[in-house]
Amino acid sequence: METKMLRWTAGVTRLERVRNDAIRQRFGVASIAEKLREAHLRWYGHVLHANDDTVRKIGLNLEVPGKRPRGRPKQRWLDTLHFDLKMAGVHPDQAFDRENWRPTPEERTRHQAGQTLMKVMMMMNDVS
Repeated sequence: METKMLRWTAGVTRLERVRNDAIRQRFGVASIAEKLREAHLRWYGHVLHANDDTVRKIGLNLEVPGKRPRGRPKQRWLDTLHFDLKMAGVHPDQAFDRENWRPTPEERTRHQAGQTLMKVMMMMNDVS
């Protein structure tokens, strides 16, 4: 839906075979995967700053007893988090340095542009 709105705004159809990345880059909008990665890291920083006796902090380090089922293991939240940390190029210890952990002004602007786009899309859905 988001890409469809961007294409409509840019006046580009699917027949023109313009890549979604190029359209998002033109508007300065981050991909949904980037937004999710940012949200994961923001939540992780929030959990790390919590007291050690809070449920969210206990749940982060909780080891579930028993064996995992056969076959390909399901991806756990910590597996996703480690991948996100690697993609962002940050170390978990940096979460305690709030200035470096928070997104840069450019990243914040891209995130806000995506939120603004979502608001426009919601308004258009309400009209039709």
